[in-house]
Amino acid sequence: MGKTAWIFPGQGSQCIGMGRELCERNEEARLIFERAEETLGTPLRRIMFEGPEETLKETRNAQPAIFVLSVALARALSSMGHVPDFVAGHSLGEYSALVAAGAIEFDDAVELVRDRALSMQEACLTNPGTMCAILGLDAPTIGEVCAGVSDGIVDVANINSPGQVVISGEHEAVRKAGEDAKKRGAKRAMPLQVSGAFHSRLMRPAAEKFASSVRTASISRPLAHFFPNVSASPTEAPEQIRAGLIRQICSPVLWQLTIERMLERGVETFVEVGPGKVLTGLLKRINGSSITLNVDGPESLEQAAQAL
Repeated sequence: MGKTAWIFPGQGSQCIGMGRELCERNEEARLIFERAEETLGTPLRRIMFEGPEETLKETRNAQPAIFVLSVALARALSSMGHVPDFVAGHSLGEYSALVAAGAIEFDDAVELVRDRALSMQEACLTNPGTMCAILGLDAPTIGEVCAGVSDGIVDVANINSPGQVVISGEHEAVRKAGEDAKKRGAKRAMPLQVSGAFHSRLMRPAAEKFASSVRTASISRPLAHFFPNVSASPTEAPEQIRAGLIRQICSPVLWQLTIERMLERGVETFVEVGPGKVLTGLLKRINGSSITLNVDGPESLEQAAQAL
């Protein structure tokens, strides 16, 4: 039988109402949210269930909300007798993956996600920037386009799937790179509605500030094979995981390579655990023959548990 990977979404997957039904029907999920709210000092469920959307979209709220819901769903799936062979998360999703794999305790991870979000939000104010999805052009060419922008900072931020690469940096530099990419053959350059230039050099102050939190955090060897964003190579070494979490803030997310390497190791079933279906969409572009399941609430949880 083929192996199973659990993959966890990052910022941008949030939506008003997410997690409400799970909290109403699952006592353990409700307790997980209560623990997180005590640590954060934030009415997380009220923001998730009622909004407003602008408040939920703030990095300091969106990241903890997605993380806590993803962990609650993973715990529910585990309680039904299922465990992953491999785990990975897209950006923020790495923290959900590491908790699911037993490498970081939930309470410790809540604090890390909070510190990460605050560090990144502060960097967004200090170094304003944006992101743009480039569709229909290969990653090496997009890297050349970014390097060719002489005035301003723009970097490759996410290599998500064939034909979908996200760039990140200063507003004008990103705009210029998008125009240049279209001249090189890109089908579209689609500006993203984000609060900052994530996974670019503009996030270095956030990485430096966040490093102290990661260095003092307790990290164990994961019980499932964990693929960091920065290398797309499985690691079980706590110090490598620690270094990757710091670097990841201002480095590209190698998502396509992560999925390809999981496929090479025999993964046949991918379970996206968390709100939305962003990663499922990317997965279908990388390898349309894989079995994909989504777990974002009680009904999909039952369906996935029966399918596994």
